[in-house]
Amino acid sequence: MTLLDAPSFNEARERRKRFIIVGAISTFVVLVIAFWIVAGWPVDWPWNWWTHMQGRAAANTFFTDIEKNDLSDAYGVWVHDSNWQQHREKFGNGYTFDRFQEDWSPNSSQNEYGAIKSHDIVAARMAGNVLLMGIRLNSLKSKAIFLNYDPHSHELGFSPVELYLGP
Repeated sequence: MTLLDAPSFNEARERRKRFIIVGAISTFVVLVIAFWIVAGWPVDWPWNWWTHMQGRAAANTFFTDIEKNDLSDAYGVWVHDSNWQQHREKFGNGYTFDRFQEDWSPNSSQNEYGAIKSHDIVAARMAGNVLLMGIRLNSLKSKAIFLNYDPHSHELGFSPVELYLGP
């Protein structure tokens, strides 16, 4: 085969090939943007977006249970064990349900927020291997609570680190 025997240019095949490549790249970009939006617009690396989704979902479920004053289910979300009542001894040394009730009950003296009626996750960032979340309760601008979410054990906890939430 010589240069003069080259196959003829097939415009339809080239157009189809270009359409498939542009379509695949466009679909990938749209899926990445959709995943970013569903993850809660995180300002983090894409491989952490799944942790953002799981952490926000756990925090929303937890605070929804607290708002309904369903402390038993809220504790199950906190320790990531919906059947925690069948094996209470597993949680006896750590954050017990009695201590949990003292911290989160609406009429407890330890609860600084009173009855929790609403929540808003205003910041979430990965720090090391946990997701830190800043959450405003009852629309209070001055006092936010900071929780962490461990993506390996799927447990919530109090965060010793506070995120900057702006002025």
